[in-house]
Amino acid sequence: MRIVKLTDDTKKNLLNDLLKRSPNNYTEYSDTVQKIVDDVRKNGNQALFEYTKKFDKADINEDNILVTKEEIEEAYNEVDSHLVEVIRKSLANIRSYHEKQKQYSWFDTTEDGTMLGQKVIALDFVGVYVPGGKAVYPSSVLMNLVPAKVAGVKNIVMTTPCNAEGKVCPTTLVAANEAGINTIYKAGGAQAIAALAFGTESIPKVDKIVGPGNIFVALAKRAVYGYVSIDSIAGPSEIMVLADESANPRFVAADLLSQAEHDELASAILVTTSMELAQSVSEEVDKFISELSRQEIISKSIENYGYILVAENMESAISAANDIASEHLEIVTKNPFEVMMKIRNAGAIFIGEYSSEPLGDYFAGPNHVLPTNGTAKFFSPLSVDDFV
Repeated sequence: MRIVKLTDDTKKNLLNDLLKRSPNNYTEYSDTVQKIVDDVRKNGNQALFEYTKKFDKADINEDNILVTKEEIEEAYNEVDSHLVEVIRKSLANIRSYHEKQKQYSWFDTTEDGTMLGQKVIALDFVGVYVPGGKAVYPSSVLMNLVPAKVAGVKNIVMTTPCNAEGKVCPTTLVAANEAGINTIYKAGGAQAIAALAFGTESIPKVDKIVGPGNIFVALAKRAVYGYVSIDSIAGPSEIMVLADESANPRFVAADLLSQAEHDELASAILVTTSMELAQSVSEEVDKFISELSRQEIISKSIENYGYILVAENMESAISAANDIASEHLEIVTKNPFEVMMKIRNAGAIFIGEYSSEPLGDYFAGPNHVLPTNGTAKFFSPLSVDDFV
């Protein structure tokens, strides 16, 4: 990994570099996405099925767009029973965490008899988009469905791409069923977002759309915002590790790569006060890349958006962390809680060397739908509040 001394100029250049990954900079796809959205809005199922055939090579129609009970049962036969147990444990952790976020209606009366209050009502209809593609994460299913269920949303539907044979990823179906959702449509991409936003003969119109996706999904969500609500327009994944000389370089390297493996556009940044740690982490990253199965994606990610910034002191390192406002922030220092109190801008914070990023993203309970591209300065993770 490249090692750079942290200065105002290097930080500015880094921020400019990271912002290039924002969906707002992919305007060359905007017209294409808008045409798809307009076509589905006007022609409903006909357009939806044509785009599904074009992009996913699948023959989907009114009779097979909805996932059947038999398909869900078949998915359980294809998913390892140990993984099903892990999904159930993860689901319990996620539900427990989000139940603490619930707001309740309240009313208050003043001495003169005036009554004021706040009425908290769940949204009526929510659509959850779950991506397919290079990697499928059952955790994304749980992270989007659980807070909606905890909020009390009565009507939740899910759309997800199928393969050319019309099959949906089995782990996606198992995770959705475990979360209590069995209305699942075989539709992906911008056309699925348009279908949820405006409705078709098969897919109902919803009030809010949540869930991650590729650049076409992100731009489609932006295009339909205002007709429906959305959670956010997410950019590529990112991780920052804030560390001093006490950190274990192998642990740090492993966690940097936990996000670099997602996408060629993912960013992995170490900010440290120790040049010795910086050099050791760089060496460990090289070792890992030579061993890991997704080494081509990791190598491109590290080459394009991987940085090790060496700061003069911890105050400067913390300042950089707040300016960059990373989606995931790990604090691996001698006094991580003290450092954490000085962090203002991050999507999720992981404290100490045993609080690994994948543990939080998949299992611990806090939501992994997080603000990216510096938007942690003004956005929060997905929560129960998003569904009331």
